[in-house]
Amino acid sequence: MRIFKIFLITSITFLMIAGCQTIKEKTDRIVEKENEKLSKYISKPVSTLQIDLGKPDEDFKNAKGNSELIYNTKKYGIPCERRFEINHQNIVIGFVSNGCF
Repeated sequence: MRIFKIFLITSITFLMIAGCQTIKEKTDRIVEKENEKLSKYISKPVSTLQIDLGKPDEDFKNAKGNSELIYNTKKYGIPCERRFEINHQNIVIGFVSNGCF
């Protein structure tokens, strides 16, 4: 009976660790795709971004004096926020994506 309990606990622990690794790998692939998709806007005019994504939900000047455009969406009830930083020449210089897949 004791050997059975040890085997059961070991098996459950192994399955939990393997399952977490699979979820992490899937999440990493999704994040990589999102970054690949948004990276195409880097060094492009803001007009290209707005043609593809439309009018931003928010825009403001950040501490550096650059503009930030924020696009908010929801997928399966999970909020997604994409922020793009625009320099003085109206060129996209950076982005941050949170909760998007």
